[in-house]
Amino acid sequence: MATPVTVHRDGYTISTDPARLDLDAIHAFLSTDSHWALGIPKAVVAKSIAHSLPLGVYAPDGSQVGFARVITDYATFAYLCDVYVLDAHRGRGLGAWLTETVLALPDLQRIRRWTLATKTAHGLYEKFGFRVPQWSNAYMDIVRPDIYLSAGTPGAGAE
Repeated sequence: MATPVTVHRDGYTISTDPARLDLDAIHAFLSTDSHWALGIPKAVVAKSIAHSLPLGVYAPDGSQVGFARVITDYATFAYLCDVYVLDAHRGRGLGAWLTETVLALPDLQRIRRWTLATKTAHGLYEKFGFRVPQWSNAYMDIVRPDIYLSAGTPGAGAE
């Protein structure tokens, strides 16, 4: 379990406390507004949060307006994913602050390799040192972009 972190700026809060997360809000964004997890079942979102290090971004009124999670072994590797800030709260530097907070987490300071995937925010992440992989021809993956939209997906419909 990671050391709990809560930081404040301009009335907003970022916290690693999973008890504060609004699963309904996270699921709503990921399943309908993201380009990477359209149709993702709520049970899959819950399981992904339970098996990673989640961070919530909260507005001054306490509502959740952003999210990120880190999949990590806490020793050598970390994958930053599911990062978002709701449209109504963009333009305030929250995405940069969230990324800065993730990279400053005490339990992740000795990570050798950080990765992420983005279609739209290269400029943001480059400010924090992310680059196209040095050995991009060495990386391989299996991508199933429509898995949550397919009938018979494990976890589909399980809310």
